[in-house]
Amino acid sequence: MSIGQKLKDARKKAGLSQEQLAEKLCVSRQAITKWESDKGIPDIENIQNISKLFGVSIDSLLNDGDEMSANVIKESINLDDYHAEGKFKSKLHVVVKSKYPDADSIFPLVRRKNLSLVEKVVDFVVMPGVLHTADSLNDLTSYYLVESQGKQYLVNVTKEFIESRELVRRFTGRSQIIGKDYFTKALYADLVTKGR
Repeated sequence: MSIGQKLKDARKKAGLSQEQLAEKLCVSRQAITKWESDKGIPDIENIQNISKLFGVSIDSLLNDGDEMSANVIKESINLDDYHAEGKFKSKLHVVVKSKYPDADSIFPLVRRKNLSLVEKVVDFVVMPGVLHTADSLNDLTSYYLVESQGKQYLVNVTKEFIESRELVRRFTGRSQIIGKDYFTKALYADLVTKGR
């Protein structure tokens, strides 16, 4: 499903007209019409605002594949309630471990945008690595691959929330493309050792 169709469905589900949505996003009604008809896409700031307004992840808005299920569990957290210690050098690691205490494995992931051919050419011509750097600065969150009870979850942790989405296609090997991103398991070991 295209981002335009997702936006239209979310707007209708919320009972908003195009004019009302445009007002909430501080854009014109014509911009909403353009986005919903897939004749244009919102910029990153508007995508972030749409995500917050409708309570959906940015990944689910941008992803037109079927690697992840539609079921998203998004919970608010207070990062100050968690304390890093021992193997869990980051509070974000502790958040994931506390959410999945019986997980078979938890791997930190490194996320990079999976560039299209045009983006790769632009990146090479402008300055190699500049698009990845810009994308990384726009997404300062942490990602994890969690395996629990035979299911795999892509988990995203920020300072405000933890979001889990079940993977439909299993993550195998060290790296994999999921949606519009390329994920690689971090070089350090699994955060969980079974039997502990």
